[in-house]
Amino acid sequence: MKEKEILAEVSDYYTQKLAEHGQTAKGVDWNGVEGQNLRFEQLARIIQEPNFSITDLGCGYGALLEYLDQRHEGFRYFGVDISEAMIESAKARFQHSSHSEFSVSNRPSRSADYCVASGVLNVRLGRSDSEWSEYLLGTLDVLNEASTKGFAFNCLTSYSDEDFKRSNLYYADPCWLFDICKKKYSRNVSLLHDYNLYEFTILVRKGL
Repeated sequence: MKEKEILAEVSDYYTQKLAEHGQTAKGVDWNGVEGQNLRFEQLARIIQEPNFSITDLGCGYGALLEYLDQRHEGFRYFGVDISEAMIESAKARFQHSSHSEFSVSNRPSRSADYCVASGVLNVRLGRSDSEWSEYLLGTLDVLNEASTKGFAFNCLTSYSDEDFKRSNLYYADPCWLFDICKKKYSRNVSLLHDYNLYEFTILVRKGL
């Protein structure tokens, strides 16, 4: 029940952001396109071959698909989001795309080579640290189960300056999550914490 409540809260939050700002970085609660693309650059490091399939968990209006289209060919993209408004927006935006699919859900219905999540672990609203940590760890299980070659995700960092932290956001300990991913999912894990944003990205590679 708690997960359903959290998903409903997050869906409402992002649906409102989209209504306020449209198909823009602010529409998915980022400050701007430059930072959004910098995050995508880190997540895309999980990709290791020219032909691949990828699931975007919390895809929003499909900004990652646009980023990948500019840099890759011969891939399949599956966008999943809990907000119906976001999925409707994405379907309209990419209605002529022959290599993408979008669906309303909190978890992918199929496996892909890679599964990525950008920003979905940040907005905890009124949830406690313990509640959100439990939700976060459950989401990592989803990323793992939905990927065959690896997964990637980002989080706001607990190393953020205290003056800039917001009470409705969750700031994760990167060392804690690195340790969990290393012990639970794969021996091949990368922690990226050097790209000048108040966050980090973790890449988990399988079968190496």
